[in-house]
Amino acid sequence: MERHHKRSKNVVAFNMISLMDIFTILVFFLLINSSNVDLPSTKSIKLPESVAEQLPKETITVLVNDSDIVVQGRKVAAVKDVIDGKDEIIEQLQEELRYQAGRSGAALSAGEVFQGNVTILGHKEIPFSLLKRIMVTCSRSSYPNISLAVMKKVQKG
Repeated sequence: MERHHKRSKNVVAFNMISLMDIFTILVFFLLINSSNVDLPSTKSIKLPESVAEQLPKETITVLVNDSDIVVQGRKVAAVKDVIDGKDEIIEQLQEELRYQAGRSGAALSAGEVFQGNVTILGHKEIPFSLLKRIMVTCSRSSYPNISLAVMKKVQKG
């Protein structure tokens, strides 16, 4: 029994090669999948369909569903309050967009004005008057480059 116990005291070396292989595969997987820009997914909106081929760029996202207006995951206003309001500009949205512009930290030369990009993800049944007010607010808040997110329509044949 004592002889058997002495044999098992040998030090076992830790094999790092298989661990390095796993981490290498993980790094390649993350690099490949990080290049595509995905729009935030939500069950509360249904985007309109389109046959557009251009992929979205990474921008500030304004999500509009039947109850809320959300910028970059932060609720800024209730749709009901905005529709009831008479102003052309949505103040809460404008404040959040200005905050996001300051947060982006874009280096501007003297006399240059910030020109941001924004993508609006709007439920396909929101009123056009609401969409128009959101677009006007974006353009007057230094975000003149506005994109509307759509779902790619499946073409038959």
